[in-house]
Amino acid sequence: MAEIKESLFSAEGLDKRLATKKFWKVMMTEYWIPKDINFLWALGVVLAVTFTILIITGIFLMMYYKPDTALAFDSVNYTIMQEVAYGWLFRHMHGVAASVIFLVIYIHMFTGIYYGSYKKGREMIWISGMLLFVTFSAAGFSGYMLPWGQMSYWAAAVITNLFAGGSLEAWGLVEWIRGGFAVNDATLTRFFMLHVFLLPIVILMIIVMHFYTLRIPHVNNQSSEDIDFDAEAEKYLSGNKKDSKVIPFWPVFLSKDFAVVGIFLIFYFYLVFFNYNFAMDPVNFDPANSMVTPAHIYPEWYFLWSYETLRGPFFDMFGMKAGDIGLIIFGLAQMIFLVFPFLDKDPEIKPAYQRPRFHIWFWIMIIDLVVLSVYGKLPPTGANAWVGFYATALFLILWISLPFVTKADAKARGAL
Repeated sequence: MAEIKESLFSAEGLDKRLATKKFWKVMMTEYWIPKDINFLWALGVVLAVTFTILIITGIFLMMYYKPDTALAFDSVNYTIMQEVAYGWLFRHMHGVAASVIFLVIYIHMFTGIYYGSYKKGREMIWISGMLLFVTFSAAGFSGYMLPWGQMSYWAAAVITNLFAGGSLEAWGLVEWIRGGFAVNDATLTRFFMLHVFLLPIVILMIIVMHFYTLRIPHVNNQSSEDIDFDAEAEKYLSGNKKDSKVIPFWPVFLSKDFAVVGIFLIFYFYLVFFNYNFAMDPVNFDPANSMVTPAHIYPEWYFLWSYETLRGPFFDMFGMKAGDIGLIIFGLAQMIFLVFPFLDKDPEIKPAYQRPRFHIWFWIMIIDLVVLSVYGKLPPTGANAWVGFYATALFLILWISLPFVTKADAKARGAL
């Protein structure tokens, strides 16, 4: 019996039963990455590390958090912050990671757009990545509600009220989501379940899908060159590492990833210990009060650009109310990036700097999103409202023009 156990748990025994050596080879030592990449390609691992931090710190916070409207605020601001040993550290780590992960997601997303990593065989990589963005956004919103401060309560009231527009109101979606006619204890319990259980499971499933879709067409590179990975891998394995255009995922590529992760963690822990307040709205340190509305309600910074598209001074047209038009534009803003591969009509994979018109389009889009984010936090009055309105109009014009811009670049190169 001892001999059977030894063979079962030995390296050879596990390999016979689970093909561990083949798995290690396929996923690590013979999974090939282009040499022509920069530090931006390490952001996937940075995201994985940040998500791990969120999971671990979230587990510790969940031990003391009370998903009850009468107890939630005190459980966070007194029990965790003042009574639990190092509770403040876990809360700061969780709050900062929740904000920083969106910064990394946006950089990762726009890196993919800049280098054309969504085109020609990589569409599923992009779609799975955008599904991750949507689920992370849902997790971020549900987590923002849990401290049960003033901004938590009123942000939940505003966002859930989006489902009261048009025919959605007839379906009673708002009451179904809230568990009542107003944001209440049932709402908090539901969002707690979403944040700590359902959404993390969905995120993990999509992460697996994202890595799986990345495994087949291989990673893109800075010049978007179409590399013959089998031929270049043969060069590497034969000892001609200098001329080979690829490197193995482990240990070469991951060693570079770990260097970037180390630099990121320095930045991250600086924020945790010295500037954690950037991730916490001062209004949210007041207990939720349904009878007192904050002077200005706004979401976290990573939602501001899409929030601004919702509240512009729109006009009634086509038989629709201005509020419904804003709601439609808001919904479009949430989904438009998902179909990016199908709006780009250039048949070739080229980085943005090799597509002059698209290059201009890309940077105008970045600037427009920054303007929307800045004005999304300002009161929608006077000139602020009109700047947001014109930035929203430009956002729509950019997406309508994208197929024509990319087709013009392709025609100029003779690709069409």
